[in-house]
Amino acid sequence: RADRAADLPVTPHPLILARLRDEVRAVCQLADGTCVADAPPPAAVFPGSFNPLHHGHRTLAAAAAARLGAPVHFELSAANVDKPDLTPADLAGRLAQFVAVGPVWVTRAAAFEKKADLFPGAAFVLGYDTAARLIDPRYYGDSPARRDAALRKLLDRGCRVVVGGRVGADGRFREWDPAGVAAEFAGLFDAIPEAAFRADVSSTALRRAAT
Repeated sequence: RADRAADLPVTPHPLILARLRDEVRAVCQLADGTCVADAPPPAAVFPGSFNPLHHGHRTLAAAAAARLGAPVHFELSAANVDKPDLTPADLAGRLAQFVAVGPVWVTRAAAFEKKADLFPGAAFVLGYDTAARLIDPRYYGDSPARRDAALRKLLDRGCRVVVGGRVGADGRFREWDPAGVAAEFAGLFDAIPEAAFRADVSSTALRRAAT
């Protein structure tokens, strides 16, 4: 809504601006809204665009935290593979959503190979659609070899991928099925069962409803 948008901050924290200028590798905004550049790397990371952050994101983070036995931090990349880079004002507005919710890391790691370099050993928490893109050669220039190299990078960095399911266009709930993944990478993925997580909401639908 326009009246709410007017209340959102338009200038990020100075450390966030330093991240945009590539002066620091990653910045963490803590749940109280303060920013630090030297926070310990998290054990679990939930990357996303969070436009907007909604209860599906929060409940998936909670389900993954319970499954992993570790708190889940969010990650917001200012650079994206298939979307324009976030402006400082966009970034400030997105980050404001996380105050009192949880820590969120600001990076420029658009691809998961770069995220693995920033967060070695981390469990990446993904929704079904994002996990599907992670193994889709179309997102690697239609190159299965490049896709496999990216997945090996995650394995080499000791990372794993925890996937929450979602409802498809046909109304059927889809849990992650490792059958379509090469045996080399099957152990990289861990599916959260529907009994532990289901939230029938999408950022796209929320944006459409807000217009």
